[in-house]
Amino acid sequence: MTLLSKTECSALRGFAIIGIFMHNFLHWLNPMVKENEYQFYENNVNRLMSILSHPDQDLLWQLFSFFGHYGVPVFLFLSGYGLVMKYEGKSAKPAADRFHLSFISSHFMKLFPMMMRGFVCFAMIDWITPNRHHWAWVDIIAQITMTINLLPNPDDIIWPGPYWFFGLMMQLYIIYILLLHNKGSKWTVALIVACWAIQAACMYDPEGETLNRIRYNSIGGMLPFGMGILLARWDKAASSDSCRPRLLQSSWFYLVLAIVSAAIVLCFSLNFHTWLLAPAAVVIFNVALVKCLPATCLKPLDWMGALSAAIFVCHPITRKIFIPISRGGAIADGLVIYIVATIVLAMLFRLTISQLRKR
Repeated sequence: MTLLSKTECSALRGFAIIGIFMHNFLHWLNPMVKENEYQFYENNVNRLMSILSHPDQDLLWQLFSFFGHYGVPVFLFLSGYGLVMKYEGKSAKPAADRFHLSFISSHFMKLFPMMMRGFVCFAMIDWITPNRHHWAWVDIIAQITMTINLLPNPDDIIWPGPYWFFGLMMQLYIIYILLLHNKGSKWTVALIVACWAIQAACMYDPEGETLNRIRYNSIGGMLPFGMGILLARWDKAASSDSCRPRLLQSSWFYLVLAIVSAAIVLCFSLNFHTWLLAPAAVVIFNVALVKCLPATCLKPLDWMGALSAAIFVCHPITRKIFIPISRGGAIADGLVIYIVATIVLAMLFRLTISQLRKR
């Protein structure tokens, strides 16, 4: 028996996608505090503390705006965890090069149809709505090949924003199969430390473009991805050796851990160096929260998790259509319509894909 069940992993995806699609709507609104996702802005931290000191009716939206992007590290953690559970512990194939190429191509083709359907639909909606984006041909090719993260000035060329995640995942898939698959955990730890050191070297320019480009790519995502790999390896070993601590079976332990890790996330967000480690605390908080929730609470999160890929692809489309309502002053009205429309569109999107696969 593994530490994280299939239902709990799906619930984690549910938590992650709720944070992401709420954040990606709210942080575009002027009254909302902006996040520190790719760079560290002291002004954003000061604004957050001011909001927490003087909360108003928009406090929940402010928290989603600032912290919601941390759904991405949760997805990265689950990806690392899932890769180990699926691919490690098996005998190595004789033709390693062919196995590596097959792994990379199969994972590219897993992401490509989902990304392209969303990208094409968004491009059409973007073209017929106000303030449309003007793509350069090189940006379109880079998005289609999932290499757009590597280009300069990512803030200006990645549109719609969330689709940069597909390029990040391809980078991590390649790193995993070439450097980490069936290797000792010390390699994973070394890579985590190296990626942290590269980011920490930007301490004198935390708002600069260098850090921005780094964090759009695999260096910025290695910490939660590596945590997933390490936990899955420990999970497999503990499961086979029956050496799992009894404390990990206690809901009270996970409740305390969730409260403590939530406080750590907030504290870590206030300083550049600890901010680099905040994704680790975010992952711990989400795992602990899922482990201490009763089964009745996991069911809706499990449902959201099953829909998470479709929501991720669809939410930029509905955001472009409905965000003018909230920008006009009716924040809650626009947000509710956006949530309902995104979920319905995601359900239709998933249904269409499942019907196409049956043919």
